[in-house]
Parts: sequence; structure tokens; C-alpha cells
Amino acid sequence: MSEVVLKITDLNAHYGHIHALRGISLEVRAGQIVTLLGANGAGKSTTMKCISGLLKPTGGKIEFMGESIFGAAPHDIVKQGLIHVPEGRRIFKGMTIQENLELGSFTLKDDAERKRRMDYVYELFPVLGERRHRDSGMLSGGEQQMLAMGRALMVGQKLVLLDEPSMGLAPFLVKNIMKVVKKLNEEGITILLVEQNAKMALGVADYGYVVETGEIVMHDGAQVLKSDERIINAYLGE
Repeated sequence: MSEVVLKITDLNAHYGHIHALRGISLEVRAGQIVTLLGANGAGKSTTMKCISGLLKPTGGKIEFMGESIFGAAPHDIVKQGLIHVPEGRRIFKGMTIQENLELGSFTLKDDAERKRRMDYVYELFPVLGERRHRDSGMLSGGEQQMLAMGRALMVGQKLVLLDEPSMGLAPFLVKNIMKVVKKLNEEGITILLVEQNAKMALGVADYGYVVETGEIVMHDGAQVLKSDERIINAYLGE
């Protein structure tokens, strides 16, 4: 069995007096795609923010590659190879595609390695290469999502957190983004995926956790969850 890359134990988080996460526990093993499923407001994005250091949890443990990152600063977590592609893309508008990618490689000292990674991103997303000198604010939603993912790949990542990569995209673009997610995983990148489109997420994932009101209520292999009547009725609309 592959090593555990990320282990979360009894994670709690608050927004003021609101208890947003109530004892979340999960793990992600090397080479897996693990998905978090749940309705809006269930706690999926909050879990991601706690992992990447954007939100300070109020209790529990977060271990990455066997070391605690609980409460660590986001830039220190990035340096360890844990990369967060946030909901809503959050690209740097007013800067070109290439400048966005260069910013993504801020931890790199090796210019040759930076060029190799940029070439890889442009190979993965040819449209970004064709428009590399265009202001990123002029890109379509799908192209912005490609750029957000590409920027994450500029870092030496051991784990990528993908938060709602298909949000607001046309169905054919969603399929393209999920193909890229699968391709990245096949090339050895471990992924924790939050996705409203449960059917699409379970189609690419190895394992899934279902979050309701800040708690994990179910978890199993993706194929098992796809055939579970509770999941079908609640999330798959079949």
C-alpha cells in the first residue's frame, strides 16, 4: 500500500461562533485522487483552507509527509510541496499568463527547472502557450482555470488541492478539465479534489469522503460510492 501523503485527524474549525468543521478525519495516499463530496456549505472548502494554511483550525491534527503542518503559514506549506488551487481561480489579473506562471515558481532557484516546468504547462494547455503574453484578465473562465492549475504545477508539488475546478464552466470544458486532472494523476501527481459535480468527481477519483454540516458521514472507494443508493439519491440525481 502506498504511503500516506496527507493525514487529518479530528479537525475542527470555527468562523467566529460558527462551528464549521466538527472532527473531520481523512487521509490521502500517494498516487491517489481523493474527492470530498457534499452540498454547498458542508465544509469542503473550509477543510481545504485549513490544510493549506489559509484558515487556522481550532483543533485536531494535520500531517503532510509525516510532519505536522497544523497552523503553519501558507508560504511555508507551499515550500513543502502542498499546493492549493482555490475556488474561483484567483489568478493575477493585470499580469500576463507567463507572469502568473513565473509567480507560481517563486520557490524555485533553478532557471532551467523553471523553464522545464513552464514548457510542461504549455504542453498540457496549448492555448496558454499561444497566448502567453496576453493579460490573464482577458481569458475565458475555462482558460483561467487552466492557468490556475498551470500555476500550481510550477511548484514542486507532492499534493495538489483542487477546489471546485469545474465551477461556472460549460459542460464540454468540465470534461476537458477532468481529463487533465486524470492525466496529471497518471503522471504521478496526488490530488485532493473538491467538486460539486459528484458524478464527474467519482468518475476520476479512487476514494471519496462525504461531508455534511462539517462532519464526514460516509467514505469508501469511488466505485462503491457511485453505486450507493444514498449517494445516488443525494448527489447523482439518478
